Formats: sequence, C-alpha cells, structure tokens
Amino acid sequence: MTMESTMHSILVERPEIVRDVSRSTVIADVEKPLSAWERLYRVPLLRKGLILLALAVIWEVYGRWLDNPLLFPPFTAMLQAFVADLGNGIIPARTLVSLQTLVIGYAMGILLAALLTTVAIGSQIGTDLLETMTSMLNPLPAIALLPLALIWFGLGSGSVIFVLVHSVLWAIALNTHAGFRSVSNTLRMVGRNYGLSGLGLVRHILIPAAFPSILTGLKVGWAFAWRTLIAAELVFGVSSGSGGLGWYIFENRNQLETANVFAGLFTVILIGLVVENGVFATIERRTIRRWGMQH
Repeated sequence: MTMESTMHSILVERPEIVRDVSRSTVIADVEKPLSAWERLYRVPLLRKGLILLALAVIWEVYGRWLDNPLLFPPFTAMLQAFVADLGNGIIPARTLVSLQTLVIGYAMGILLAALLTTVAIGSQIGTDLLETMTSMLNPLPAIALLPLALIWFGLGSGSVIFVLVHSVLWAIALNTHAGFRSVSNTLRMVGRNYGLSGLGLVRHILIPAAFPSILTGLKVGWAFAWRTLIAAELVFGVSSGSGGLGWYIFENRNQLETANVFAGLFTVILIGLVVENGVFATIERRTIRRWGMQH
C-alpha cells in the first residue's frame, strides 16, 4: 500500500465531530451588575465620609471614657463650641484673616519656585544654585526665621508672609525640578523637532509631563504653609496684627476653653479637607487623570 492510499484511508475513516452551538444554553455574563453595596463603595466621597464618621465616634467614646473635658472634651462638646463660634462670627472672621495671609504667602512662594526652577532647567549653574540653596535653607524651620522677619519687616503681616514663602518655596521647587528632570529625552526631542525652546518647551512639554510631581509639590507646600501660619499666629498672632485661627487657639488655651481649642483645630482640618478633596482633587481629575498619567 502506497503512502498516498494510506493517507486517503485515514482521512476518510476519521470521525467528524460537529457541535451545535445554537443548542448551548450556558452563556457567560459579559458584564455582571453591581450590587447596591458595590455601587456605594465606588463613591470616594462616601468612603472618606465613613472614615471620618468612624474617627468621630472613636473621639466621642474616648472623650466620654476619659471624663475630663479640660484635658480632652468629647466630639459633641467640641462640635457645640464650633457651632456657637461659627454662629457668632468669631471663627469665620478669624478664618478669613488666616486665609488672606496664607493665600498671599502661598502665591508668592509658587511664583518664586517657578522662577528658580526655570533658571535651574536652563543651565547647569542654575541647577547648582537651586540644589545648593535647597540644601542650605530647606532644613531650616520656617518658624525659626520669624524673629528675624520681625526685625526686618516689623510688626505686621509682612513677617508672617516672609516665613510662609520660605515654607512653601523649597517644597514646590524641589518637586517641580525633580519632575522636570524625570521627563524623558524622547519628549524633549519631540518638542525641539516642533521648534520649541526655552519657555515654549517648558510650557508645552515639560510642565504637562512633570505635572504629577508639580501637583505633589503644591500639596506639600499648602500643608507646610498651614503649619507655619498656625504656628506663627500662636506665637506672634497679636504682634503681627493677624488675629487668625492660630491666635484664636492661643486665646482659648489661656482661658482653659479646651473645647474651643479643638474647635479651632477642627476648623483647620475642615479647610484642609475642602482644599484637598475639592481644589486639588478637581485639578488632578481634569489634568493627570484625564491625560492617563494616574489611575
């Protein structure tokens, strides 16, 4: 028997298997519907709200268990003091004073950080200048400069703004410069192929590519500014004429109104939550998440 006939017999004798797909009743779910709990869990605001509620419950339980309002008042006592001073206008007035000073110092810090970073990416001497100044001044506590600021700028808001600029400047400059240095050479060459250089390259290539690091620096700078402002007002609130939230906390501490002290701290926390989850989260959602740079 030849090989051709053998192959022919094999092909003829092989049983054919035909499956009728139309009779199959098992069809996998392409998209499984979410349960009510899973839909709620996907809401970030609700998740964070549950965390805050749990912390408030722990605060209330510990305060009642300690049973010493002078040392640690319950959450409800603090909330009563907060609502009372919110209604009589004390907390809004103090908050407005603090925010005005904070925004001025924060904006000036951003402008100076942008200037230093632009100089740093333009030349090696600029990079050395930024790194040297950051190494010298960044570890220096901002509040330690306040006595000198009072001598230089007098008893006014200028002294507080000076230390705010110091606390904001280096955090933003460091993160921005690190973000610029992490931009790939491929993107830089693409920008140069389009004829971009100098500020044009920074605006259209470097800033979008480094924006995650820039946004991180802005967040860190905002937190540092809040810390410095409250500390400065605690120590020199009246001398600088600020009379902000820091001085509100200091006054109530002297009067042994611990619930009001916590009310002032609670106000600072609320503003931080609003800025973080409102302002910065919106910027993040409309920029780096839309660009696919963050999940």
